[in-house]
Amino acid sequence: MTTENNSGMISPMDLTVTREEGLQGGRYVARAPGVEGEAELTYTKLGTGLVSADHTEVPPSMEGQGVGKALLDALLHDARKLDFRIEPRCAYVRAQYAKHPDWVDLFVTDPVA
Repeated sequence: MTTENNSGMISPMDLTVTREEGLQGGRYVARAPGVEGEAELTYTKLGTGLVSADHTEVPPSMEGQGVGKALLDALLHDARKLDFRIEPRCAYVRAQYAKHPDWVDLFVTDPVA
């Protein structure tokens, strides 16, 4: 079984995003069976109700297929569910936030275009 269709794209249904958490932070990890590498969005816990989105990295085998957005979606989902806000230190997260000012309730800064 592979996660790529005839065009070489990863099927969103085959992508698995999980959260790995430690005492001071963690990461969201995206994996797809049969696809080399893993993508990640790392974060740091800054205090009660606040995390910083530090860095997003997607390997070449997953680039251009919405994997970074899937990682960010998982972070946003958890921010709503677990009631925390995000400080966007990662350039990718800041860029996506600038495109979605409706996320303002989840961030501690204003979106910057």
